[in-house]
Amino acid sequence: MTLFDLFKMGLKNLSRRKARTALTVLGVVIGTVSIITMVSIGIGMNRTFEKQYMENGTMTVIQIQQYGSITDDEGNWVGEKEQVLNNELVEALRGIDHIKAIAPVIDAQINMKCGKYENGCQLRAIGRDSFAEFGYPGTIIGSYPTDGDNRKLVFSNYSLQNFYYWSARKVETKVVDLTTDSITVTFPAWQYKRNERKKEFKIKIAPNTENFAVMEESDNWEYNYYVYVDLDYFKEIWTEFCKTLTVQDRKKAMQELDTYDIIYVNVDNIDNVVEVQDAIKELGFVTYSDMTYLKPLQETSEMIQMVLGAIGALAMLVSAINIANTMVMSIYERTREIGIMKVLGCFVRDIRRLFLYEAALIGLIGGIIGIALSYLASFAINRYGGPIFAALMQTSGVYDVDGAKFSVIPVWLPFLAALFGMLVGVLSGYFPARRATKISAIEAMKTNS
Repeated sequence: MTLFDLFKMGLKNLSRRKARTALTVLGVVIGTVSIITMVSIGIGMNRTFEKQYMENGTMTVIQIQQYGSITDDEGNWVGEKEQVLNNELVEALRGIDHIKAIAPVIDAQINMKCGKYENGCQLRAIGRDSFAEFGYPGTIIGSYPTDGDNRKLVFSNYSLQNFYYWSARKVETKVVDLTTDSITVTFPAWQYKRNERKKEFKIKIAPNTENFAVMEESDNWEYNYYVYVDLDYFKEIWTEFCKTLTVQDRKKAMQELDTYDIIYVNVDNIDNVVEVQDAIKELGFVTYSDMTYLKPLQETSEMIQMVLGAIGALAMLVSAINIANTMVMSIYERTREIGIMKVLGCFVRDIRRLFLYEAALIGLIGGIIGIALSYLASFAINRYGGPIFAALMQTSGVYDVDGAKFSVIPVWLPFLAALFGMLVGVLSGYFPARRATKISAIEAMKTNS
């Protein structure tokens, strides 16, 4: 019996019992929709967690801060640990596998003045290679520091906004445009005493000069609020600033160059972040990364995905039982037909294949219809499911619920669902098909079915 004969006979037999076939297919449709929808919700939650944490920072970046937060096993804050971040630690980090870049950072407060307007900001000194290694945004004016051109300040988008002027009557604000405005940058001396006989240290930033650059606005909020400078150049200007201090404070201020405020570590792959964090922990340092918070959320999402998938699988199991019942009933009704096929010399394997094909066809038809309905269900969930999912996802640290996708169907899921539907049909029809091959031809001819 050829495949074409199987196809023709299978469709004919299924069409003879339209109501029963439709109800059996409906069971597979419900099972397929349940599996795809439930799994897509888990995938959607997981991708939302990843996307929104990516907006907060780079997923492969680990921070070692001067004051590391200590938490208990349940994640509750219990205190801080002061950590000495110096070149010895940097060298130790270079010996850890999977680290592709290390960026020591020194932070300092600066004052910026533009005419009568002023603004305070954090100056972040970081190695000039780190701008590329850590994926900083592009520049809209000028360029990042390089080996031959590192004597410049790089202003983030927001650092040039909200310059203010306090008068007796009101507060005036200004957004500085470095293509037309000049500003003066100084280090506030509130921590140290300035030598009154020394001239105050200043950096002049003016249009048409090459000692500054302006960054593009970034999705990573951390890049948007600092003024950046190459670490080597910062050491030069800080040393010049220290020369304007009293002798007593000069030594104290120079000691700030011996340690770092933060050390950033960029890992080669997101899967290795936790491993690198554990290695740094063995050195005695507390670390922070987005994976610290994302991993528990991913584990929770995977658990939810498994539970939802199990619910869908249960629905598919019910449909499998329904297919098996349909095939058994079909065998009882077609006992005489089976006997005739055997008398006419039909191979046993062809009889088995016929019933397996019918069962698989039921699974395939139900799977295809279920896939189409799953896309409609996913669309409805994403469009109208906001109020239902909002409370659940906000308690999980998702801040932009309006921009979240609650159901995501990847390309592979429909194909897997269709294959699974056929497999359920074949497995459900196997024992009925096997039963059909064991029916005696003589006994079958005696029946009136």
